Amino acid sequence: MPQTLLYNEDCITAMKRLRGGSVDLILTDPPYHLANFMKARATNLVAMRENFFTAVDWDNLTDEEWESSMDGFFCEAARVVKVGGAVIVFTAIIKAETLIKIARKYKLYYKTTGIWHKTNPMPRNMHLHYVNSTEAWIYFVNRKATGTFNNDGKALHDFVECTAAPPSERKQGKHPTQKPVKLMEFFIRTLTDENETVLDPFMGSGSTGVAALKLNRHFIGADTDTGYFHIAEKRINQTQKSHTT
Repeated sequence: MPQTLLYNEDCITAMKRLRGGSVDLILTDPPYHLANFMKARATNLVAMRENFFTAVDWDNLTDEEWESSMDGFFCEAARVVKVGGAVIVFTAIIKAETLIKIARKYKLYYKTTGIWHKTNPMPRNMHLHYVNSTEAWIYFVNRKATGTFNNDGKALHDFVECTAAPPSERKQGKHPTQKPVKLMEFFIRTLTDENETVLDPFMGSGSTGVAALKLNRHFIGADTDTGYFHIAEKRINQTQKSHTT
């Protein structure tokens, strides 16, 4: 039966609790460090969505603070992920170069930068500019050029299409950057085998954990926000319970 381990604390503190080489995949969605950038632009995004990320305080770091936090994350990621294990980090495309540069310090081998295309984006300001329908993800392998890749003989593109988190999932989470379970399943299925361990140190409302348990993977998650931690804990416990009945 898949096992879970959940921490209501910051990612670095939680990751330091883990044994070296004990994780097969880190699949996570850390702060994009865009809040201050977006606040300086002429947008009405907060008015259009109650919990838009620019209105929260966890994405308000300075450039130096954010880069330092990502440095700490990648340092621990390289320690806890097994040699040949994978790291998938969602990010804004304008932050990709910075993250790749930091990750290389810790011998995380850069594989590719891919795109998640949301097929049902919010059509905000559609008469003024292009609708924002994509987010980037970066794929690394720890200290090897390749690792587990379950493609079943098919060509898997670095362009993943699916809807944003559907209402059935958002009513359980309502996190401003909540990812759909289907998207997380895609990466977990491809980059791990059954009974391996998936870690999400920025787990938010728990979509990665739900996806991992549904696919018979063990899950470790952490989030510093107590409110979202309890939402994630509830979702993950419900999934684990249904998985064993």
